[in-house]
Amino acid sequence: MCDAYINKPQGFKACGIYAGLKTDPGNSGNTDLYDVALLYSEVPAKVAGVYTSNLVKGHSLVRSIDLINSKKAFRAFVINSKVANACVGQAGYEDAANIASCAASELGISPDEVLTASTGTIGVRLPVDKINAAIPTLASSLSREPEAGHKAERAIMTTDTVPKEVTATITLASGKEVIISGMAKGSGMISPNLATMIGVFTTDADIDTPILNKLLKDAVSHSFNRVCVDGDTSVCDMVTLWANGASGASIEEGSEDYDLFAKALTDLATDISRMIAKDGEGATKLLEITVDGAASDKDALLIVSAVAKSPLVKTGFFGEDANFGRIITAAGYSGATFDPDKIDIDISGLPVCRDGIMLAFDEDEAAKLLHEEEIKIDITLHEGDAFDRMFTCDFSYKYVEINGSYRT
Repeated sequence: MCDAYINKPQGFKACGIYAGLKTDPGNSGNTDLYDVALLYSEVPAKVAGVYTSNLVKGHSLVRSIDLINSKKAFRAFVINSKVANACVGQAGYEDAANIASCAASELGISPDEVLTASTGTIGVRLPVDKINAAIPTLASSLSREPEAGHKAERAIMTTDTVPKEVTATITLASGKEVIISGMAKGSGMISPNLATMIGVFTTDADIDTPILNKLLKDAVSHSFNRVCVDGDTSVCDMVTLWANGASGASIEEGSEDYDLFAKALTDLATDISRMIAKDGEGATKLLEITVDGAASDKDALLIVSAVAKSPLVKTGFFGEDANFGRIITAAGYSGATFDPDKIDIDISGLPVCRDGIMLAFDEDEAAKLLHEEEIKIDITLHEGDAFDRMFTCDFSYKYVEINGSYRT
């Protein structure tokens, strides 16, 4: 059994239930049907959030953004899959509020202490009656047990084929231990900013909201915002970090404990980011693209983004075609400034380009490397010291199949 689960930090409970939203596992690969998750903190928790940059936003998401911006403390989080609750007008806000009120009633808390999130098909109203009918059972099933956390993760999955759960325990200078756990869904419509997903992190550390916000934004900047599956950014994306202080250990900015916590959170976010890219819809390969020696951070980001989003690069790696000219071409149209006569490219350690000249290489060795499930693309510009990285995946026939019939 996986030792990572969202309710592992002290004071958190969770569960997932089947409320009848998913009619069929479809492409999810999930044999256990769950579609509504509930996270609960036994004591009020401070919450930080980052959200999709898409101007179109789902109604469950907007409700949560408004509440988090009010700097309230929170006790519960209701997340449903299958229906995005987006682009349905005022009814969408009312439906999210209705579900929050139902959950609050069962838990004996205020509706304003309940955050909401939805993911799935856009333009369809939430089946409020089904969700509310399931909430009493969901609330009574809340548990600290690992399986309850795993059910919550499975409930938020859509086209995901594998769960995405992480946990770390860190020892502070005082000797006290704090736990950080995370779960996420994400498989398609993945692109910065924000990488398309719903992600939740919990910790039993006591951290003030402004510090919590900084920790989350820093962790997201080079993890979730460096994932690209298909270049599309959806309307319901959010990552939240919950801190309930149940461990009795507090973390202050500028301390050694802060640095330790920040590294652990960033490492966990990076681990999930890799999982998302590797589980991209129809993916057969995880691609990690790095650019080193760029003249500026902007140039490095432009190149890793262009290579990661290139359909020709992505289909080439699916077909295991050693046509690395597609990589240098994507770098060339990225908008970055560099000298093409100085660029070097390596594929999983195999030199394929030096000083802008494509090299003769061992085709058999290249074939073996391209057959691997994880491939690294290293691009060196020799223009400066800026570095960036992007996680992506290949494009397969399955990607078209999944997205050609998503609503079914």
